[in-house]
Amino acid sequence: MARLDPFQKSVTHQFKNPEWLKLALTHPSVSYERNRALPNNQRLEFLGDAVLQMTISSELFSRFPDRDEGSLSKMRARLVSRDALLTKARDIGIGAHLIMGRGEEASGGREKSSVLADAYESLIGAVFLDGGWPSARRFVRHQFKNALDVVDVSLHGGNPKGELQELLQNNSGEPPDYRVLDILGPDHDRKFCCAVRHGGREMARGEGKSKKTAEVAAAVAALTFLRNRGKALPADA
Repeated sequence: MARLDPFQKSVTHQFKNPEWLKLALTHPSVSYERNRALPNNQRLEFLGDAVLQMTISSELFSRFPDRDEGSLSKMRARLVSRDALLTKARDIGIGAHLIMGRGEEASGGREKSSVLADAYESLIGAVFLDGGWPSARRFVRHQFKNALDVVDVSLHGGNPKGELQELLQNNSGEPPDYRVLDILGPDHDRKFCCAVRHGGREMARGEGKSKKTAEVAAAVAALTFLRNRGKALPADA
């Protein structure tokens, strides 16, 4: 299991029982190809889906106390969609570590959307079984932090940068200005810190895995700042 050590670092969880990780990465095609029943990640996928849903639901419930059930459900659906899980799976490079049959691999299994998304949910299930709720919750929070920061689609219509620009230009005629303040971490795990400014003053900051994500997070923070005060910045701010 030593070959999986770098992967464990990328998922920010050190397995006490590495067999859980191995199981999470084992595709059902291994059983089909060997024509006998072998453990695979399908049961872990079922468990991981439930853990993910519960953790994200709890986070949204805490972060958005003024949102109704419908809004929270829409945000959760966006966060745990198949496309979102596929992106997460690719971000941590899970495909390269999958254990699968030769036929599945030859047909491009390591890049299949369904295979990667299912393996990602299996990984969450494995973290839960290995470390319990605290570890699983910590893992999901870390993985989804940036997405949670920008998911309030009911408030911002899915385009917080556009809404902020329209709001500020309507009041002053001047658009917001985004600046990268810092870039942290190694190349494979970078974190950008951006500030959004208006009229020469900083309004808010945001962080993300990319410049774009950090800018969106900064725009969300600025809109929240304005909303909480019930008014836009004055034209000469």
